[in-house]
Amino acid sequence: MIVFSARGWIFPILALLLALAAALVWAGHRGAVERRIRIGCALLKLAGVLTLALCLLEPTQVGQRARPGANMFALMVDDSQSLRVKDAGQTESRGDLLRRQLTNDPGGWQAAMEESFQVRRYTFDSHVQDVRDFGGLSFDGNATALEHALHTATERWHGQPVAGVLLFSDGNATDASADVAALENCPPVYPVVLGSETGVRDIALDKVAVSQTAFEDAPVTVQAEVTAHGFAGSDVSARLIEVTAGASNLVAQENKPARDDESALSFRFQIHPDKPGLHFYEVETRAREEVGGAASESREATLANNRQIVAVDRGQEPFRVLYIGGRPNWEFKFLNRAIGDDPQVHMVSIIRIAKREPKFKFIGRSGESSNPLFSGFGTTDDETARYDQPVLTRYNVKDEFELRGGFPKTAEELFPYHAVIVGDMESEFFTHDQMVLLQRFVSERGGGFLMMGGAESFRQGNYAGTVIGSLLPVYLDRPAAAKLPSQWKLKLTREGWLQPWTRLRSTESEEKDRLSAMPTLDVLNTVREVKPGASVLATVTDEDNNSHPALAVQHFGLGRTAAMLVGDLFHWGMHDEESQKDLAKSWRQLVRWLVSDVPARVAVTAQTAADGDPAKVRLVVKVRDEEYKPLDNAGVQLTIRKVSASQGAATNDLHLTADASPSQPGTYERDYIATEGACTVEAVVTQSDGKIIGRSSAGWASDPAAEEFRSLKPNRAYLESLAKRTGGEVLTLDGLRDFVRRLPQRHAPVMEPWSKPLWQEPAVYLFALGCFVAEWGIRRWKGLP
Repeated sequence: MIVFSARGWIFPILALLLALAAALVWAGHRGAVERRIRIGCALLKLAGVLTLALCLLEPTQVGQRARPGANMFALMVDDSQSLRVKDAGQTESRGDLLRRQLTNDPGGWQAAMEESFQVRRYTFDSHVQDVRDFGGLSFDGNATALEHALHTATERWHGQPVAGVLLFSDGNATDASADVAALENCPPVYPVVLGSETGVRDIALDKVAVSQTAFEDAPVTVQAEVTAHGFAGSDVSARLIEVTAGASNLVAQENKPARDDESALSFRFQIHPDKPGLHFYEVETRAREEVGGAASESREATLANNRQIVAVDRGQEPFRVLYIGGRPNWEFKFLNRAIGDDPQVHMVSIIRIAKREPKFKFIGRSGESSNPLFSGFGTTDDETARYDQPVLTRYNVKDEFELRGGFPKTAEELFPYHAVIVGDMESEFFTHDQMVLLQRFVSERGGGFLMMGGAESFRQGNYAGTVIGSLLPVYLDRPAAAKLPSQWKLKLTREGWLQPWTRLRSTESEEKDRLSAMPTLDVLNTVREVKPGASVLATVTDEDNNSHPALAVQHFGLGRTAAMLVGDLFHWGMHDEESQKDLAKSWRQLVRWLVSDVPARVAVTAQTAADGDPAKVRLVVKVRDEEYKPLDNAGVQLTIRKVSASQGAATNDLHLTADASPSQPGTYERDYIATEGACTVEAVVTQSDGKIIGRSSAGWASDPAAEEFRSLKPNRAYLESLAKRTGGEVLTLDGLRDFVRRLPQRHAPVMEPWSKPLWQEPAVYLFALGCFVAEWGIRRWKGLP
C-alpha cells in the first residue's frame, strides 16, 4: 500500500497539471505531423514533471511482515518405509532424493528461511522426534502417523508463535481422517508432495472387511478390495489362508483378470468355521504366475502390501435361549430338534402339560392335595404338582435347580439367557411383574424376544394392552379383515430378500423355486398392521391374493423382537425330507438372528488408542452385574498371546491388569504396544471376594508394513485437503526457493510494520530525467523550437 506524507502540495500540483494539459491542447493546433511530434514531446515532459510533482507529496510504501526471529517455522519430514520406493525411471528412492535435497540445501532456501524464522526440524513415522538436521534419515518407520504427528507437535507448540509447517511426505497416512476437529489449532500446513503418480507396478490390498450373518451356509464373509497397477492383461490371484498356532491352511483361492493398468478388483470369500472361538485368516494377493514364487523374482515394487490378517470371533460359549410353551405341540418338536443340531445355541424349555385347576374341581383320596396326574411317578414336587398351579416340565436344563420355580421371577434368573421364545401361551400365565421383567430383559439387557403363532398367541392369547404386547412389532388392538379359514402361501418381502438369515438358498432363482414349492399353511394370527419402525420380512397370501404379515421384526431398546404369526410351520417340515431340513435351517437362522448382538456380562474389545497412536492398541473390558448394569470395583486380568503359524503354540504370555475408566462406569482399559502379527487377549473378571464373574476373549492383527504400503502412489488429494483444512497450500521441491522468498510477507503470529520512502529512490529521479532528455532529444532531432 502507498501513502502520501506531504499532502499540502496537492493543490499546487493540480494547478501545474492543468497548465501542462492546456499546453498539450495548444500543441494539437499545428500540422498533422508536427502535431503528433509535439504531443509526444508534451507527454514525455508531462510524465517527468508529474513524477517530480508526486515526489513533493513524499509517497511511501507501507505493509506488514513477519518480525525476523520472532516466529517459529517447522520442517517435518516423513521417515517411514514408504519413501524407500523408487519411481519409474529413477535410480534413487524417494527418500534418497529427499535426503539430498534437505542436507545439501540447493538454492539455499533453508538458510534464507532461518534469516526470518526460528526453524525447528522434526522427523515422524509412528512418533515425532526433534532433530538438529536431516542427515540421519533412515526411512525405516513402520507407520506414517501424519495426523498424530501434527496433533502431537501442535500440543508441544501451545502458546508459541508458529507461522507454519513445511511437511515433506507422500501423503499416504496410516491415520488419515476427515475429522476437521482432529487438527484444531494446527498452524498452516504446506505439504511438499514426494513421488511420481505414474509408472509404479504393484498389486496392493486396499481394504479387507469381515462380516458375519445368521446365514447358516456362509456365516462369515471376507471381502478383499485389490488394486493392480501395471498388470494389464495378467490374472490377479487372491488366497484366503487360515492361520493357527504352528500351521496355516489354504481355505479358498480366486483369480480375476486385470483389464487395464489401473484395475480395481473385488474378491469375496464365504466361509464356515467349524469351531467356535477366535479364528485368524490371512488374505494374500499376487499376480497369478507369481503365487508361491520368491520375493526377489516378483515384478512388483514391494510385497509388503500384499498380505493382511483379520480376526473372526465366532463366540466362546453357546448362546442360551429360553422357550416357554403352552402345550407340547409339533411346532416345539421341530424347533427343539433344529436347535439341538446347532452347537452355538442351547435352548432350555418349559412346557406346560396341564393348566392350573381349582382344588374343589378334583378331589382325590381323603387328605390328598397333589394332582393325581403325577400319581405313580415317585416323589412329586409340591411347587409344580399342586392343583392350583400349572403342570410344567423342563427340558435341557443345566442342573436340577434351573427353572425349578417355572418362568423366572427375577433378573438374576432371566438375564443370563440371550433370548426368550413364547409359543402358544396365553398372557394370563405371566404375572405383571414377569411381564415387566421380560420388557427389561429386551430393552435394558439387550436380549431377543420371539412370539410364535398359535391358538393362544397374540390377540387370541389376550396380549392386547399388556406389557408383552407392547414389545411386539405388530398392533393387537383389533383383528384384521381376513378370509378365514384359508390356505396361506408364504412369500418374502423386499426387505426380507435383503436379510441373509431369512433366505435358505444362495441364489435368488433357487430361493424363488423353494418358496413356490412350499406347501400352503393353515394357521395365521392376523393383525391390523405393524408398528412404525417395524419391518415385515415375510407375508402370506390367500386364494384371492390378499396379503397379511407372517414375520415382522423391530428393535426395542437395546434388544430386538420378532413376531412369527404363522402357527403351523411344522406342515412345511412334513412335506418331504428336504423340506424338513429347510425348516430346521430356517429355525436356526431365526434364533441366531435373535441372539447375534446380545451383550455378555464380560466383553473385551481391541480398539485404537485414544491418542491416535497407531503403534498402540487399547484393550477395553466392559463388565456388568447380574442385572446387566455397569459393575465397578471389579478385578480385570488380561492375558495376551501371540498366534504364529511358524512358531507353533505361544508360550510367552503377557499378563496385564486393566484399570477402571475415569469417565465410563463398568469399563476397564489398558493400552498395549502392539507387535506385528495376530494376537489374542483373554480377560478374566473377578469380584472383590475373588469369585470369577466371567471370561471373554478377543483378537486383533497388527501389520504396520501392510498399512504403510497400502498405496505407492502419492496421495495428493489428501495433502490438498490437509492444506485446505489448515490454511496452507501444496508445494513442490522445485518451488521451495520461491516459496521461502515470499514467506515473510505471509501472515504470521508476530508481525511488524515496514515502510519504504519511494520519493527517495534514485530510480524515480532517473525516470524523470530520462523523460526530459528524451523530450529534448526528439525536439532537436526534428528541428522544433
